Amino acid sequence: MVEQLIKFFVVFFVVVEPISLIPLFAGLTAGASAHYKKKMAGKAAAIALIICVLFALVGAKFLDIMGISLSSFRIAGGTLLFLIALEMVFARASGSKSTAPEEQEARTRDDISVFPLAFPFIAGPGALATILLTSGELWGKALQFTAFLGIVFFVMLICWALMLATPRLMRVFGVTGANVMSRLSGVILAALAVQFIVDGIRGSFLAS
Repeated sequence: MVEQLIKFFVVFFVVVEPISLIPLFAGLTAGASAHYKKKMAGKAAAIALIICVLFALVGAKFLDIMGISLSSFRIAGGTLLFLIALEMVFARASGSKSTAPEEQEARTRDDISVFPLAFPFIAGPGALATILLTSGELWGKALQFTAFLGIVFFVMLICWALMLATPRLMRVFGVTGANVMSRLSGVILAALAVQFIVDGIRGSFLAS
């Protein structure tokens, strides 16, 4: 159980990319007051947490209703995570999180907490796929599922803390430093994504 939860924490942390929120949050809140930044950070983290918890609670049931096996979703989710990893390693604009028009719209919005911060940047497709992959395995195991939700809460807490500390962190790391950390995380995510795909293929053959 411990190994499974550690693996989930690593994958979820890398997919959410709290470090990448630093330059993003700095750009979206440039020139804003400290009160506004604190408010947006708190709302974004809270809304992202609600989205993730709801997905963890109903995601597995939705797969059952749609007739999608967990092995099939592992393959699909692993493929999605691998594409996200490639974007991280090569420092490409993440089309899996937002498009250029969406980013442009976000810069003119008064409230950036729901869009684009909570969704799709924090609770994006990769994060939700990771949650669903793990929650399906832990469904019905009360202790493990509670610990799983605790990890989700902890990562959201990290996101909130980093957004609050953005002005200081930008002076330390800068955009280049954040990109370096993102690339290193992408390499780890790529390996874990391949493992998801391998496990999904193995599970599909065993089931048949």
